[in-house]
Amino acid sequence: MLGDAPALPPPLLFSDPDPMQDDSDIDRAGRAKRGSPFLTTDQAAAYLKISPKSLKRLRRAGKGPAFRRHCRFVQYHIDDLDAWSRDSGAPESGR
Repeated sequence: MLGDAPALPPPLLFSDPDPMQDDSDIDRAGRAKRGSPFLTTDQAAAYLKISPKSLKRLRRAGKGPAFRRHCRFVQYHIDDLDAWSRDSGAPESGR
């Protein structure tokens, strides 16, 4: 009988806001650092405060931070990003 069927939850609407859409790349990178030491190109670029396009250009030129390919995905380890940032920065002046 139709009256005995359990009530179904309301359907999800596509207009419902997706909480991940409002997050910035830096926030996602911060969460990724806590959960996994590997970041995507976009997250790594946000972490380094450069554009993803610049990071891709550096990678192609062999001048960017060390990266790994996990299947077809490029991943950057947080420690590699920190080391590259430290080593590639301009020397500090002794003022």
